[in-house]
Amino acid sequence: MEPITINNLTFAYPGQEPLFNHCDLNISSDWKLGLLGRNGRGKTTLLKILQKQLSFQGSIQTNLKFNYYPLVIREPDDYTLNVLMRSGYQGEQWQIERELNLMATPTELLWQPFSSLSGGEQTRVMLATLFAQDGYFPLLDEPTNHLDQNGRKQIAQYLKAKKNGFIITSHDRDFLDKVIDHSLVIEQHQLVLTRGNYSDYFVHKEQRDSTAIKKNENLLKDIHHLKQTRQAKSQWAQQAENEKKNNSHADKGFIGAKAAKMMKKATIMKGRLDTAIEERQGLLKEVEKVVPLTINVLSTNHQPLLSINDLTLSYPTKQLCSNITTTIEKNDQVLLCGNNGTGKSSIINAIIGTFSGKQSGEILFSSALKISTVRQDYSDNHGSLRSFASSSKINYDQFLNLLRKLGMERATFNVPIEEMSMGQQKKVELARSLAEPAHLYLWDEPLNYLDTYNQQQLIQLIQEKRPPMLIVEHDQNFIKQIATKKIEI
Repeated sequence: MEPITINNLTFAYPGQEPLFNHCDLNISSDWKLGLLGRNGRGKTTLLKILQKQLSFQGSIQTNLKFNYYPLVIREPDDYTLNVLMRSGYQGEQWQIERELNLMATPTELLWQPFSSLSGGEQTRVMLATLFAQDGYFPLLDEPTNHLDQNGRKQIAQYLKAKKNGFIITSHDRDFLDKVIDHSLVIEQHQLVLTRGNYSDYFVHKEQRDSTAIKKNENLLKDIHHLKQTRQAKSQWAQQAENEKKNNSHADKGFIGAKAAKMMKKATIMKGRLDTAIEERQGLLKEVEKVVPLTINVLSTNHQPLLSINDLTLSYPTKQLCSNITTTIEKNDQVLLCGNNGTGKSSIINAIIGTFSGKQSGEILFSSALKISTVRQDYSDNHGSLRSFASSSKINYDQFLNLLRKLGMERATFNVPIEEMSMGQQKKVELARSLAEPAHLYLWDEPLNYLDTYNQQQLIQLIQEKRPPMLIVEHDQNFIKQIATKKIEI
């Protein structure tokens, strides 16, 4: 067991508020630690700080060597084994094969081009490489992205069986509950360390929030009463002063002395009341609430919006899916379900005309149908938010408003999209789709990189507005709450 001791950690990006401010923390290397928190709070930043990739104030003391998921991939068209060896791996091939076997993953993947592997297969070979390397402490940044339900179950079993510890970020609550034994959550202005899994933390947080809400209600009542008292005292003193000015026949000296005494007393009382109000305002706790999102759904009388008949997709060396038939009508939320590599994303690509393989069957659209997408790969998004909104033909103010509701800080609005974090870039892609007027929404793994707060925003939006949708997603909680129909691939 090797400790990671963090003392007085302070870090801020130039021109932004500190992400960490005089933080102290002790982590044990045998913990399976879930690093949680809203997007933009600094999860990936903390992992970079541990690897000494960013300058910071304070100290981090440990003898551990860290490796990081995802790996840096170079020449992805080469054989997967060669790609992994170039990533900095210093072990033997048999060690990677051993880890793949523990994940019930075929070792033949090592002899296929890395670029030909599905997202889930790429995840597995990279995780195998990290855990195959002796003497390193893994830092796993969102490994559940692109994993199907079966893949998440297998990776959860694999990580749970590991004797050595790791730090992992993920927004899949079910997955985390199966894997971690400690939670480190980056909340507003504080780090909260909890023993147990994500649900244990969430129960603890709900209790803290409930207590804070009740305390806030009492404090606000006190503040309201104190403000009323302060106003009454001010009116009392002013009445005395007016009496002095208006009473021309009375003893001006006596009334003046009386008014001065009352004014002095009122000033002292006002100072005390101001202090009491300020103290109570300082005790108010910030409790995050789910802010509702908006979506520009266009109405139409043409039904069905989309018809797919006997759709079959394949590549020269791989069959993807066959004889897919379905329709999407008003208020339908259709989920494409299946393992990685079965062609779920390819179906969406076929609908929008970007599938590059062999295609048969028919796809029929209603008249003048407008489609909006959330893509799995949005690395081509770049430039300023204003220019991006202009090229996407969406309302700039509405776009920024959606980004704020999704939790993006205003300071980030001036950052080029390509320099944003992955979570922030995902919000740009999602906000664009929400702002686009459309009859039908095609969303490919919309929850990737989104925190649980954003996930709840999407669930509430879809349940309330019921926009017609075709969705690829693996998060079981999300599927249970929004799907009206499922298509197994």
